[in-house]
Amino acid sequence: MRVRAGVLVSVLGIALVGCGVQPTGVIGAGEPATGLTRGIRLYYASDSGLRGVPVLDRKVESLNSVVKLLAGGPPPAEQRDGLTNLVQLGGYTVTGQGARVTVHLEDPYAATGRDQGTGQLVCTLARAQSVLDPEVRTDDVEVTLRQPVGPSLGPYRCAEFLDG
Repeated sequence: MRVRAGVLVSVLGIALVGCGVQPTGVIGAGEPATGLTRGIRLYYASDSGLRGVPVLDRKVESLNSVVKLLAGGPPPAEQRDGLTNLVQLGGYTVTGQGARVTVHLEDPYAATGRDQGTGQLVCTLARAQSVLDPEVRTDDVEVTLRQPVGPSLGPYRCAEFLDG
């Protein structure tokens, strides 16, 4: 029994001090990392929830153009991975100011407002607004859908539609 305890203490001691990594102070590494996580993403539906797909090959300059890209559906590779587009809009105009985005619909909204298609629209627009206005955080953006007749839907935040 003492031999086992001695072996256990030795193994733990080696594991704790034997890795060879020495503590260091703060090391300056330059600017914060940038890349895919900072750019525009289009959100598509899947069996496991919404997934963001980065927009790599286009410069997006307006919220209207983001919705147009979203309506085009996911790229072929993402389609093969099971992503699909559930957003179905007639005519629309999208405006954004600060953390508020409004989608002005020309036709009544066919979805419930608590579905993946609405989530696609909300998350895509929230991300786009935070990229177009760097003072705004994606999590703070509220998206409202204004119908020509009937009540508005929202405001919604992207987090309401993400599993987690």
